[in-house]
Amino acid sequence: MSGDTEARPNDARPTFVSPRTLLEQARPILPPRTFTALDREQLDGLSTIRAFLKARTSYDVLPISYRLIILDTALRVQKSLNILTQNGIVSAPLWDSKSSTFAGLLTTADYINVIQYYWQNPDALQKVDKFRLSSLREIEKALGVKPIETISCHPDRPVYEACRKMLESRARRIPVVDIDDETKRTMVVSVITQYRILKFIAVNVKETQKLRKPLREMSVGTYKDIATCYMDTPVMDVIHMLVKRNISSVPIVDKQGTVLNVFESVDVIALIKGGSYDDLNLTVGDALLKRSPDFPGIFTCSVQDSMSTIYDTIRKSRVHRFIVIDEDAKLRGVLTLSDVLEFTLLEGVDDE
Repeated sequence: MSGDTEARPNDARPTFVSPRTLLEQARPILPPRTFTALDREQLDGLSTIRAFLKARTSYDVLPISYRLIILDTALRVQKSLNILTQNGIVSAPLWDSKSSTFAGLLTTADYINVIQYYWQNPDALQKVDKFRLSSLREIEKALGVKPIETISCHPDRPVYEACRKMLESRARRIPVVDIDDETKRTMVVSVITQYRILKFIAVNVKETQKLRKPLREMSVGTYKDIATCYMDTPVMDVIHMLVKRNISSVPIVDKQGTVLNVFESVDVIALIKGGSYDDLNLTVGDALLKRSPDFPGIFTCSVQDSMSTIYDTIRKSRVHRFIVIDEDAKLRGVLTLSDVLEFTLLEGVDDE
């Protein structure tokens, strides 16, 4: 073999294709998106809302006067449940008195986790009255569910940051936490819910009227694989759905798919508030009879409605979710406040 090598001409060099290039060649080329006047109007409205959220602080969202109940982690679960029901609230910040620190937010999901745990371990049911809030993490580990949410926001930071934290953690509410100037210790100021933030927008930003595209033309809400139940479905079956899917409600339909009502996670609280777990054996229909007389009912919408209509309803009424139905009241989807918040913050961000 000769030691001399002849240089290859450029066109004879082997072609090396990187995986990225190969994928790009295989990816279909999509036509550029065409923006209508309605699209541009909606993006303009969303841009105004986001600018508003970045200019306002979490403190601005708080009402002029409010009541704040904080629970010590040494408190027994049943006692904490009594406190929540007596005060008509469904969540409360937790405080670790041993370390004098904020310990997370107690919600109805935590009580549902306790129910799920004792349902799987019936021998431990007799110990439920002695169970303390500080041991909730043991329950979460045993069930393999998400631990107590410990995210928080500072009162002086933009409310936009609080919204992003809620979306990233899938939390429906976020505690407002500050540092005491004198003691330099953590101090819980309040709790902001998704509803309060969305109503804050609806009341103060008139540009929500620009969000006129119908839901059918947007990817917002859930329209496939929706968890549902019947009036004769056992409550425990619905609780399993809530835990497995990490959702806060299940639409109740008849055999034809017509929406009759909604079973919410807070309905579980009414069944166990007296310390007895026997009512968990009830059917969904019987459980609804134990609801508070001032239950506001369910809110519905159609795919013809726009986000402008949704915001208008939030401004006027205390809403937790919208059940999407057709002209025959058949279930078509579920639009949660999380969906509305995500749309408000992220829709068209790349296009902007």
